[in-house]
Amino acid sequence: VLDTAGQKGTGKWTSVNALDLGIPAASVAEAVFARIISSQKDERVRASKILKGPTGLGKGIEITVEAVRDALYCSKLCCYAQGFELYAQASIDYKWNLNLAAIAQIFRGGCIIRARFLQKITEAFEKNEKLDNLLVDPYFTSQVHKAQDNWRKVVARAALDGVPVPVFSSALSYYDSYRAETLPANLLQAQRDYFGAHTYERVDAPRGEFFHIDWPDPKRPQLKASELGMSR
Repeated sequence: VLDTAGQKGTGKWTSVNALDLGIPAASVAEAVFARIISSQKDERVRASKILKGPTGLGKGIEITVEAVRDALYCSKLCCYAQGFELYAQASIDYKWNLNLAAIAQIFRGGCIIRARFLQKITEAFEKNEKLDNLLVDPYFTSQVHKAQDNWRKVVARAALDGVPVPVFSSALSYYDSYRAETLPANLLQAQRDYFGAHTYERVDAPRGEFFHIDWPDPKRPQLKASELGMSR
């Protein structure tokens, strides 16, 4: 079988909808991009003769079938978590009043994404219909805690050996971002304020109160955006 994957467009639609609704479905989008780069067969063949990969950096990390199974489980869970978060946001924005537990059950009846643990997803939303994310359901939390060391090893070994695992890698970044109380987006927002006066919030001020730094001033005074007549 030639290593070029086609697509009918459902993954693309999902990715576009996620962007429109502001949902971080990065792993779903990464799966689409992986198909796209696979279709660039001739270009990849040419690049393979020019670009070199690593030389045995990952030999010290032993990978078992069980480790790959754990990585697959955790990555798959993150994809479902992103998808159901997308449903939840669409339900709010479009006033659809979706029943997420029922949707998971429908998928079990016959669908390309059906899986045994959809029953666990059904149970998670039946217990808590306002569940923020599948990752914080007690059952799934315990499963990820047990499997995450193997997941990290698989992604690390793949990176050190130059083996692309785009969805495994993206899902792990999603998990680590979602569990992080603090992310380096403060630097990003400061940069946005510097080059575009987009303002920022402060950790010591109420949410929704925005500030702007007068960057040309050597003292870098922080001014309230509302007093400057600035919008976000």
